[in-house]
This record gives sequence, C-alpha cells and structure tokens, in this order.
Amino acid sequence: MAEKQGRVNRSGKEESTRLAVIGAGPGGYGAAFQAADLGVETVLIDPEPNPGGVCLFRGCIPSKALLHVAGVIGQARDAARWGVKFAEPELDLEKTRTWKQEVVKRLVGGLGVLARNRGVRYLRGRARLKDARCLEITKEEGETAVLNFEHAILATGSRPVRPGALFPAAGSERVMDSTKALDLPDVPDRLLVVGGGYIGLELGSVYAALGSRVTVVEMTGGLLPGVDRDLVRPLAQRLEKDFEAVLLNTKVASLKEQEHSVLVSLEGARAPGREQEFDRVLVAVGRNPYTQELGLEKTRVRLDEKGFIRVDPSRRTEEPSLFAIGDIAGQPMLAHKAIHEGRCAAEVIAGRNVEFRPRAIPAVVFTQPEVAWCGLTEPEARERGLQVEICRFPWSASGRALTLDHPEGLTKLVLAREGRRILGVGITGTQAGELIAEGVLAVEMGANPEDLALSIHPHPTLSETLMEAAEIFFGQSTHLARSRPQGRSTADGR
Repeated sequence: MAEKQGRVNRSGKEESTRLAVIGAGPGGYGAAFQAADLGVETVLIDPEPNPGGVCLFRGCIPSKALLHVAGVIGQARDAARWGVKFAEPELDLEKTRTWKQEVVKRLVGGLGVLARNRGVRYLRGRARLKDARCLEITKEEGETAVLNFEHAILATGSRPVRPGALFPAAGSERVMDSTKALDLPDVPDRLLVVGGGYIGLELGSVYAALGSRVTVVEMTGGLLPGVDRDLVRPLAQRLEKDFEAVLLNTKVASLKEQEHSVLVSLEGARAPGREQEFDRVLVAVGRNPYTQELGLEKTRVRLDEKGFIRVDPSRRTEEPSLFAIGDIAGQPMLAHKAIHEGRCAAEVIAGRNVEFRPRAIPAVVFTQPEVAWCGLTEPEARERGLQVEICRFPWSASGRALTLDHPEGLTKLVLAREGRRILGVGITGTQAGELIAEGVLAVEMGANPEDLALSIHPHPTLSETLMEAAEIFFGQSTHLARSRPQGRSTADGR
C-alpha cells in the first residue's frame, strides 16, 4: 500500500503524485487499485461522485439489472407451458427504476470504500493534460487544481454515437441513445431500434419484455455483424418471435418529429413502402472512444485511423509518461479487457516487466438466448488461412437445456487440425456468458479436445455441452447418434 496519498491543492497551487489515473471506470479503478496495492502513490480522477464509470453508472450494470427483470417477466409468461399459471405480470416502472439505481448505488459506494481503504485519493472533476507531466483538474463548481505526475493512465472510456450525428433532425426527446434508454423514461407502445448490434438487441429485448412492440433495423445482412453466423442463428430465430419486426439490409432514410410520435422513413430490401410511426426511437449504432478535450495535442500521443490511442503491448503510448487502456486503446471495447489492461499498466509503472497479450478475450451478448465466444472464430480462422476442425454440439441433445425449456443453442469448438489445440470456443444458449469462462481457460492454457473430454463435468448441467463438443472430435459423444466433427474446414471452407 502507498505510504502517503497523492496531494491535490484546490487553490491552484501545484502538487504532485507518482501516478494519476484519468477515468474511474473498471479499467481506471482497477489500475488505481493495483497500483496502490503495489505501493504506488495514486490519484484517481473522474466526474462522478464514486468510481464506477460508464459501466456501473450507465452501461453494463444497469442494463443487466433490466435484462434480469425482462427475464423474470419472460419466465412468468413461459411457465404456463410447464403447468404453472401466473397472472400477466404488472410493471411498476418507478419501482423498477429505483431497484436498478439501488444496485448501482450499492456497487459504486463499495468501490468508494475500497479506494479509501487502499489509500487511493479520489478526486471528482475533469482532467485535461497541460503537458506530458501535468494535469489541470476542473471541478463541477469551476474550481481548478493542478497536479504534476510521473506517470498517468488515460482511461476515459467511450460514449454512444449521438443520434444527431446520424440524423440532423434527431433532436427530439423521443429519439434516445443507450444512456437515455437505460433511464426507462416510459414503455413506448412502438419502439424502433436502429442498429442490430449487441446494445440494440439487449435494450430491444428489455423493452419488448416490458411491453413494447419492437422493430429493429440493421443495415447489414445479419444481426450482430461480425459474429459467427452459427452462434447468431438461434438468437435471430428467437428475436423474430419476440420482436414485431427485424429488418435487415435496411436503413433509416429520415426522422420527422410529430406531436406525439416520430415518423420514420426506411429504405432497403425489406423496408415498408410507407412511412412508419413510432413512439420512440433508440439509436444504437456503436460507441466512440472519448479522447476529446483531454489535451492530447500537447503531448506525443497519437491516434490511429479509427480514433483509438496507439499503445504498445505494455499499454504505453508514444509519450513515455502516458499509458492508455480500455475503450480508448482499441477494440474490443469491453470492461473486462480494460480491467486487465489497467492492471498491466499499473504493474509496468511499478517496475515490473509485463505485457498485455491475451489469447482469448471473451465477449457476451446478454440476450435470451445469450451469445458468447472467445479466441478465434471459424470465420476468423478461414480469413487467416488456418486448417481447422469444427465440433458443434446442439443443445437439443442436452438434458439440462431441455429441463430449462431452452433447447435452442449450441456449443462450438474451433480446433487447429495440426496439434489439435483449441483455438476458439463459441456458445449460444441460456447462461452462455457464465459458461464461456471455461472456454477462455481452455484457449489460454493451450488445451486440446482430449483435455476437455476427459475432464468430468457434472450431470445434468449446461457445462457438459463443452465436454460433449470435445468428444465429437473423437467420434464418441454420448448424446449424439452421429458423433463426428462437423464442418471440417480449411481456409477455403473445404
């Protein structure tokens, strides 16, 4: 633990610290906590009253809380098939909002306690680089402070692509980004979701469960662009039932605000021939790294062609005193990736020789069914010209999936034909986000299918699907009549 806390003088007098961390999301607070544990004097700076960042205040945590509510509503409606009848769920929107905020409050309050216990000085304000060794920090009331540092970690995250950047007429209160949608302003009768990525599908699922008739438009030919089609297919089939419409190869031509609605013109292969009226529109077409207003122009820090800060494997920028982690340091823009990058940067600053070189960074889409993957996907292997074996285990053969009434889904292994190492794992199905961690371990440890097949998994569980997918490689999967690798392929798909 640090022997003393970083000092910040609020009168404008210059003070100093060994490490300044700008941004207190999971990457930022993770870096600050690791640095403090290693004895590095640390100041953590963020506009929010406690650590947490977008993930806790306006992203991962509130969205998963609402997805849990949506899941409970879905179960209540599905239970009639199992012989259990409930009255139609009634939504108290204010109580739902309050519960969501209580979850957030509890978590961020706990992080504040952890920061104090570690000796991390938390300063609420916005930081801007004066140069490569000095910050100016502005508090909400306009008061400023100056902080000199030996090193700084930039961890300012990202923000949603603003609707106005896409649609000049999108100034209506009825046109939302993901942040506003998480506030649950109301449950619109008809909701248009622009963008078929994970944010649009997760929030669309929430509003559909709460009672909205949801239409999704996606300009490409499939939902979750870039994700393995084998994994997306079961989700797409489910959403065709849950949503009023899923319009692919379609885009928004115009938005017009009406007195009580938004009039939308769509164009594309499946676009309706006339304008459509929606109560609200959610624009969920991605996020941009938050690198503006940081004073980067006063340093040697450089951005790549997509606006991310260039970093080396230790997360150091082209300015030796500055490190960058998380969403501003490149894809994937995921909280758990940021946490590990932050810990890496903190260790480097503490004098350790470490680099961030993961084999597998898991990704999870928290819809129903969930979609999760890690390591190399089959399309990526094909693009790289690798010779691979593909083993797919359908969840329709899983006893546990059937008892949960969620037989849709599959578990998929991507194996190197030479050496048989597991290169990637994909899972679609309920609780896939919990299951993918075993896949991460398999990829990171260089496991082969025999390692998974001979590891005894409890029965009946969903985790068995990983074991049985591995057994397919050896032609002996217990619960499949035809147990041979499916889709043996090289780069050209043979």
